Amino acid sequence: MNIDSMLRSQISAQTSLERHSKMPSQSTESVMNRFVEFINTGNEDFAREVVSPDAVFHAPSHPEPLRGPDGYMEVIGMMRSAFPDVQWTLEETVTEGNTVAARFTMRGTHDGEFFGIPASGNKISVQAMNFYYLADGRIVGERGQPDLLGVMQQIGAVPAP
Repeated sequence: MNIDSMLRSQISAQTSLERHSKMPSQSTESVMNRFVEFINTGNEDFAREVVSPDAVFHAPSHPEPLRGPDGYMEVIGMMRSAFPDVQWTLEETVTEGNTVAARFTMRGTHDGEFFGIPASGNKISVQAMNFYYLADGRIVGERGQPDLLGVMQQIGAVPAP
């Protein structure tokens, strides 16, 4: 085998690898886009489409993990009762295999009780860092870390520094 055929073989293998490594991230991107559509609308049909029935979610708002689409709808319901206009913007993701690290910005108006704090009418804008675990085109797990201190400061429950 000469050097020219070795280089062609190596380039062909690399191109094939790039093609295959892009496929999961493209489907991951699709899942994450659909997920954002779900959390921004609270649509139960979207929840069942994008969240596995066996999914496990760890949220700082609940001492025990939540499960499946209904568990996620519980979190969305809690947020929407306090911030009826809440919207999440997916700012960036990093994907490795079937795991997605995602940074969101959450914005809304505090028009309902949140963790015992009455509505203030204040606008909020905070970041969240979440890890998502995917399988078969659906979310099967999440560990979320929203900036709850930032939320509490912005609604006036905790003094800002």
